[in-house]
Amino acid sequence: MSAPRVFLGVTGASGLVYAERLLECMLAAGARVDLCVSKAAHQVAALEMDTPWPARPEELRRFFLERLPGLPGALTAYGREDWLAPAASGSNPPDAVVICPCTTGSLAAIAQGLGDSLIERAADVALKEKRTLILVPREAPFSAIHLEHMLGLARLGAVILPPNPGFYHRPQSIHDLVDFVVARIMDHLKLPHQLMARWGEKA
Repeated sequence: MSAPRVFLGVTGASGLVYAERLLECMLAAGARVDLCVSKAAHQVAALEMDTPWPARPEELRRFFLERLPGLPGALTAYGREDWLAPAASGSNPPDAVVICPCTTGSLAAIAQGLGDSLIERAADVALKEKRTLILVPREAPFSAIHLEHMLGLARLGAVILPPNPGFYHRPQSIHDLVDFVVARIMDHLKLPHQLMARWGEKA
């Protein structure tokens, strides 16, 4: 059985630490990851991350492989308008698409079936091909428009997974809170992880 292929789209909502940790965990689980980062996400990375993310896809790929060395998965990076990327076509869809974090603008575009970027197109393909689509919207509070878009997408089969960590595992750091959310995403991807003890299990 071949390793699962997951498309990870990163948009310009706050919370890029979730995306970076998710990427690490997917590669550690042996997944083949197709990465695409929006222009706004690059701008947010310059604010939130210790090191800005390179803009060019191949430089971005090398950047993460240097930060996350020795993991068994495979990483490919694509440009925002790379329409030759596998995820852009229903003839070669990934096993799953994750948009993490997902802006409310991206959420709206996906809900309306728009595909003006590779990230939006990959989500559209996942819906029409009935593949797993996980959206991680990071906004507070949500307006009625945001909630209506989420409801519509949930009815189409998308998983709406806001980054709302629980506290029953007694988190001791921001890292623990991030891992709680990433663990939920990994579960929906059916990828193995040991990020935290499960409910009813001892740590």
